[in-house]
Amino acid sequence: MRYRLIIEYDGAEFCGWQSQADGRAVQDALREAIKLFCGETVTVYGAGRTDSGVHARGQVAHIDLDTAPQPDRVRDGVNFHLRPSPVAVRAAYYARADFDARFSALARHYRYRIVSQRAPVVLARDQAWWVPQPLDVAAMREASQYLLGKHDFSTFRASQCQANSPLRTLDVLDVSASDAGIDIVARARSFLHSQVRSMAGALKLVGQGKWQPEDVKAALIAADRRACAPVAPAHGLTFMSVDYPDVILVEPKNRPQENKSQEK
Repeated sequence: MRYRLIIEYDGAEFCGWQSQADGRAVQDALREAIKLFCGETVTVYGAGRTDSGVHARGQVAHIDLDTAPQPDRVRDGVNFHLRPSPVAVRAAYYARADFDARFSALARHYRYRIVSQRAPVVLARDQAWWVPQPLDVAAMREASQYLLGKHDFSTFRASQCQANSPLRTLDVLDVSASDAGIDIVARARSFLHSQVRSMAGALKLVGQGKWQPEDVKAALIAADRRACAPVAPAHGLTFMSVDYPDVILVEPKNRPQENKSQEK
């Protein structure tokens, strides 16, 4: 039976989402917890490969289990065995056999948070980039508009990016300020490696007055990694959610029926 999982995690303790030989990944924590829960060794397929230190509020994954426990049991059982790791399954659902967390996605949403204040950040220090000076949010928002649409994002692409093409279509890039900080919100079907952090680093320079909004446009046109601003640190970035076609989220008709006798 296939399941769709909504996952939250603090990325500070992990080498990223994807399993690696030289560190503990979020995938590892989930796979181990699922094994303890139901005795099955599974592959956890995620919608996005977050880097070391990047957080998630709404990462989506799918797994296949030979057994077919109720989704709430999957959520609660896996969460029991995840403790004390900073990972939680927020929700679990039956999924269609053709649902794929990565390839069925229509859009991915990220938020980069900057706290611009003189005093050091305390409560949010692991989830926001502290910049100890005022930033011009209006200028940052103006600069962000140059990045909207379909472009060659080579400038904002990590050198180790494995994507076949630097072309991406950025549907949303907005900058807003609130009591929590300055949020840079991005939405696209897919992103290049370190793209959001690279764009956030450029917008921060605009906010400081070190770049003009037009400098972001020039950097984009250059299509050259050497034209990029310093990349924003990982801990300010959060993977917020993933959009899917409504039809792919419909629970399968062949889902197991609840065993009423076990719930009394």
